[in-house]
Amino acid sequence: MVGIRKEVRIGLVGYKFMGKAHSHAYQGLSTFFQLGVKPIKQAICGRNEAGVREAAEQYGWNSNETDWRELIARDDIDLIDIVTPNNSHAEIAIAAAEAGKHVFCEKPLSLTLDESKRMLEAVRKNKVVHMVNYNYRFAPAVQFAKKLIDEGKLGKIYHIRANYLQDWIMDPNFPLVWRLEKSVCGSGSHGDLAAHLIDLARFLVGEFEEVSGVLETFIKERPAVADSSGLSGIASTTEFKKVEVDDASIFVARFKNGALGTFEATRFAAGNKNANKFEINGEKGSIKWNAENLNELEVYLASDEPGLQGFRKINCTEEPHPFAGVYWPAGHIIGYEHTFINLIATLMNGIEKGETPSPNFMDGYITQAIMEAVEKSSKHRSWEQIDQYIKQEVLEKEKVTLV
Repeated sequence: MVGIRKEVRIGLVGYKFMGKAHSHAYQGLSTFFQLGVKPIKQAICGRNEAGVREAAEQYGWNSNETDWRELIARDDIDLIDIVTPNNSHAEIAIAAAEAGKHVFCEKPLSLTLDESKRMLEAVRKNKVVHMVNYNYRFAPAVQFAKKLIDEGKLGKIYHIRANYLQDWIMDPNFPLVWRLEKSVCGSGSHGDLAAHLIDLARFLVGEFEEVSGVLETFIKERPAVADSSGLSGIASTTEFKKVEVDDASIFVARFKNGALGTFEATRFAAGNKNANKFEINGEKGSIKWNAENLNELEVYLASDEPGLQGFRKINCTEEPHPFAGVYWPAGHIIGYEHTFINLIATLMNGIEKGETPSPNFMDGYITQAIMEAVEKSSKHRSWEQIDQYIKQEVLEKEKVTLV
């Protein structure tokens, strides 16, 4: 029958900050994109029965579970979407792949490079589609920057300077929420923020060759957390714990194409709420982008006539700008939430075609390798060669044959 589309029944593990973002994206997909498959919000999962039941009702899920193992075992689930804390990503993703489910996972992919490798091996062995949520790639302005670079508008790339600046934990009495607990998150600003910078740099500039960096923890001890939600938390008044993750990550890099990079990620940049930004300089021009103004790309072209040269600000909301054409008329800006919609639309197209889009678990694995190289560099005050961290077999192109 005309109009009948294959359903992709989704099971979402986690329901708070990212659970809301992913739920909203699934809700908006069919409003903006004409997909060949029909996403169904089948079930949402969380350990707190009352909390997950409330989230299921608020976000429009058909059912809820309190055990992710039971969710994966269900016959009416095709895709497992993981938005839990980092220490559970590997176990859930591997189990989902072994059950024949497609897998979508929050970043960073895992706690360790070995975990990321096992996750990649699992999704490849079981021939399922997989992606990792580096959503900033999917801002139309970033996609347009990629287009300009690929078309040679900037020529040979010389520099990328990227920083991700926040200030939400500067108060020394802010509690040790899970994003500050090493056994749960793996690393602090490095894994939470610098991972986005690394992914954007790989997407726009190319592969890393070597890195050298330093990680720093400014507040050595914090109150234990009594309760938390999203990026906020309530501190215990009696118990304090040692902080074992970084507050700031700074490193430099050489790329295989000869470009140089400088990277800074910190939660101690007063006045910066979510300043994820980069500048890329090439032989023919430069581009600038900041997530706090995510519709705007600043472009400088050396080919402009003298006297008129300078950065121009492009509002990337027009038909020529990737993804922008499915939304509103030119100048009607979109927001943070639309980066998730764009990424998940790409995921759904991949499931329909039996192809794994990028960024996928291979990208997550390589990002994890770069992160660990920076950590080792900070410890030993050394330059670290990225190829020494990456197993070459993972660099194969992704091929998926769905049954």
